[in-house]
Amino acid sequence: MNPDVSEVLGLARLQFALTAGGHFLFVALTLGLATVVACLQTRATFGGGDLDARLVRFWGQLYVVNYAVGIVTGIVMEFQFGLSWSGLTHQAGNILGASLAVETIVAFFVESTFLGLWIFGWNRLGRWTHLAAIWIVTLTAYASAYWILVSNGFLNNPVGHRVEGDRLVLDDPVAVLTNPSALLAFGHIVAGALLTAGFFMAAVSAYHLFRRTPEWAFFGRSLRVGVFLSFPALVVTAVFGGLQMSSLATLQPVKSAVFQQETAEIARLQAELAARFGPGDYVPPEAWTRGGALVMLIAFGLMMYFTLAGFVLAFFRTAVFRFRAWHVALIAAVPLPYVAMISGWVFREAGRQPWVVYGLLKTEDAVSDLSPAAMRASLATFTTLFALLVAVNAWLLVRHARRGPADVGLGRDERPDADPGGREDPAGALPVPRY
Repeated sequence: MNPDVSEVLGLARLQFALTAGGHFLFVALTLGLATVVACLQTRATFGGGDLDARLVRFWGQLYVVNYAVGIVTGIVMEFQFGLSWSGLTHQAGNILGASLAVETIVAFFVESTFLGLWIFGWNRLGRWTHLAAIWIVTLTAYASAYWILVSNGFLNNPVGHRVEGDRLVLDDPVAVLTNPSALLAFGHIVAGALLTAGFFMAAVSAYHLFRRTPEWAFFGRSLRVGVFLSFPALVVTAVFGGLQMSSLATLQPVKSAVFQQETAEIARLQAELAARFGPGDYVPPEAWTRGGALVMLIAFGLMMYFTLAGFVLAFFRTAVFRFRAWHVALIAAVPLPYVAMISGWVFREAGRQPWVVYGLLKTEDAVSDLSPAAMRASLATFTTLFALLVAVNAWLLVRHARRGPADVGLGRDERPDADPGGREDPAGALPVPRY
């Protein structure tokens, strides 16, 4: 390969890995928190008390912060397909374009519209309309994740297509939509997002309980919600992860052999693929593929310990409010679901190499015809922007999480003639909407 092309390819892959991984950090928490907030508001709407309404406002505000910054990373990341991977869009655009277009409509029109109604409709919309808005936001978030994974599933297991000249054309939409590589990944991602939200809620609550907050009832309930959510979410995540591992022997046998370190099988598959597609290295990078899987499994083991222990401890009032060592452990455990999900994504994507569309289009043939200087400039711009967005998001989340429910702007009724109809918030004298 030409040295310039090799450098451009390496830089393009690095750029996409950094930006996709950065965007995924936002998606995991957004998808999980949306579900939690929708469930909390459902309880509040069906006769819950003031505490339930305050839970919705506090966790809803953190969700909105994460969503707002995350949506910017999603918009920016999509520019890469045209800028850096024109070969992919040329050959597979007929299939990928449809699913990405639907995802854009769902995420940037339907989801964002109803999220705006939910944010600004507090104290203005009826309680059932307001509840419907957050559930539409949540369901469209799931739909958005599904359509993204339809595209990614096709890259990992191309089905439902036919070849016309040098392009892939959609032939069987049902096969694409029911691709096992997409459906299993969707279940895995959704459960992992709920797990991330559970760990996040437990950690924020533990921080306040560790500091002996006067909001002990608020954060005691939040901690229990986070802990009781984490355990089943981890089990479901593991189930879908195991199903994906089992499917690799059929869908991507080389990745499976690398993960299990089957040297003889790797050599056999390499020879078979070289005979079929021509000379080349068809074995994915072992360090990234196997390393990503091992880090994911280690993080999973640690989370299993935390969730099992936490599930038991959360039944005891003394542990929830006074077990300070457990509070510290919960705070320290926040990165674990992020580490597991990012390393799992590395395993999934690195294990597909050298293909961008498995068995049909090599990564080196998908990259755009750019100069190394242009690619370096693009990498520097994207990386700097994403680093700033991640830092801003982390700062905003920490800032609002530390302030607690007494200083929540979401749902505050600023109308001069407003009559909230509920009793005052005892911690911050903010009106609490009646549901």
